Amino acid sequence: MIVEQLKDATEFHRVEPVISAKNLDLTFQTNDGPVHALKDVSLQIGKGEFVSFIGPSGCGKTTFLRCMADLEHPTSGEITVNGVSPEEARKARSYGYVFQAAGLYPWRTIGGNIRLPLEIMGYSKHDQAERVARVLELVELAGFEKKYPWQLSGGMQQRASIARALAFDADILLMDEPFGALDEIVRDHLNEQLLSLWARTEKTIAFVTHSIPEAVYLSTKIVVMSPRPGRITDVIESPLPKERPLDIRDTPEFLEVAHRVREGLRAGHLDD
Repeated sequence: MIVEQLKDATEFHRVEPVISAKNLDLTFQTNDGPVHALKDVSLQIGKGEFVSFIGPSGCGKTTFLRCMADLEHPTSGEITVNGVSPEEARKARSYGYVFQAAGLYPWRTIGGNIRLPLEIMGYSKHDQAERVARVLELVELAGFEKKYPWQLSGGMQQRASIARALAFDADILLMDEPFGALDEIVRDHLNEQLLSLWARTEKTIAFVTHSIPEAVYLSTKIVVMSPRPGRITDVIESPLPKERPLDIRDTPEFLEVAHRVREGLRAGHLDD
């Protein structure tokens, strides 16, 4: 069955990029001197793609994601989100952002945490209620609206964080290693749920991870980055089908992609 799916896999059609970076550099000025975080980064992400960024700690993966979100500002080069600057995209609420930690307020219920950005944006109470119910259903947390974060497991808290990012229905989801602190069993389950959610919503997802299996399992495209200053050493278009059971990770096709990711990481270290 898996082999048949793999044979039927087709390359995603080329579309106008949702996120585009060209010759991006970013240098932080510190008391100890300049820190070169990104160097000559160029990349395009098409509508509906699931793109993972992988590389060693400190290579600029999160910094690049934060540039997309207007949380960091490049020293030189260009970056656009939905054809406009990251600042304009932020003001237009073009993306939702999921951080490494769930970041839920302990004094607010799960529903209250998800409602928070909707309250800030001025949605009516009726719209808030409808949107909260819809995203809780999407992340399989229906019935937990009145629970508090401390009453949920770590995996459930992260799903609530994803629901909050989805609540205002942005087309782009930026995710900074959201499952890194979870155990392997929970992580596998959330990977499956995230793929299902992506298939249903057709969002464009940019996803930071340190895990090679996670990057290969989730992505339509894998971006391999070098040690600091972060450069792109390889961009791998996945040959895997959109529907991916967990046991696809045992197939030769999956292992071949994982091997190429490892080679890209190794080449980045050798070139450093």
